[in-house]
Amino acid sequence: MLTRNAKWLRLVVTIVLLSGNGGWAQEASSRAPAESIEEKTSSQKEKPLMEAYHLDFSLNELEDGKKINTRQYSTDLATNEGNEIKIGTRVPMQVKDGEFQYLDIGTNIFARLSETRGQTELVVRAELSNFAVPEHDPHEVHPIIRQMKIGGSTLLPVSKTIVIGSADDPNSKRQFQLEVTVTKLR
Repeated sequence: MLTRNAKWLRLVVTIVLLSGNGGWAQEASSRAPAESIEEKTSSQKEKPLMEAYHLDFSLNELEDGKKINTRQYSTDLATNEGNEIKIGTRVPMQVKDGEFQYLDIGTNIFARLSETRGQTELVVRAELSNFAVPEHDPHEVHPIIRQMKIGGSTLLPVSKTIVIGSADDPNSKRQFQLEVTVTKLR
């Protein structure tokens, strides 16, 4: 028959074994998270998790190399985020008797900043569309629509204006250029 002290000793040993941590191991493991928290805090102070930028877009229309028209668009964007600028008209088009499908006619610019391995990449896609015949009848079943897409990606060009892409208009001597200037926000 076990003595009272032996029973208590057995109970303590069972609790220690079931908990999976000895007194010394528990003490050592409780120090490790505190150190890693301090390391994480100091590394977070060195570099913020998310940085914010202001993007200025210029859509330039050139004829024979001379700028004849410029449209300006801007947005704010954080790293690992995307944003879209959409300006235009939704035009209903009848596809079957009583069924309509909507076309987006105008300017659509999408931008995304992605950070990978300490470098920030800017991805831009722009879609420009309009009616080939300016006096478009909204009841016309099959309008002719002109469309241009310009897209590209580059390492983030802070405080520099760069051309994302350009496209020639096949029906004229005009060219369209999409430029962006990126400014870091504080």
